[in-house]
Amino acid sequence: MNHYYTLLALDTARERALEARLADRARLAAGPERVSLIRRALAHGLAAISRGSAALARGSAAVAQRLDDSANDEFGRSFATK
Repeated sequence: MNHYYTLLALDTARERALEARLADRARLAAGPERVSLIRRALAHGLAAISRGSAALARGSAAVAQRLDDSANDEFGRSFATK
């Protein structure tokens, strides 16, 4: 019985692959979509914002690290002088 289900699964996969190929051909025959230009522009804009915020976060982390280092130095010096 398992052999029968295997054959059914293979047949179904073959049918789905054929349907996908036909859908791709129909989509390509229709020509380029205008929406893709909008999506691409939006993606580039969001990527630029993301890169900018990441750079800002890295810069803030570096400043915070320098402040922590200087505070630790002052804290260490306060114990050294007492």
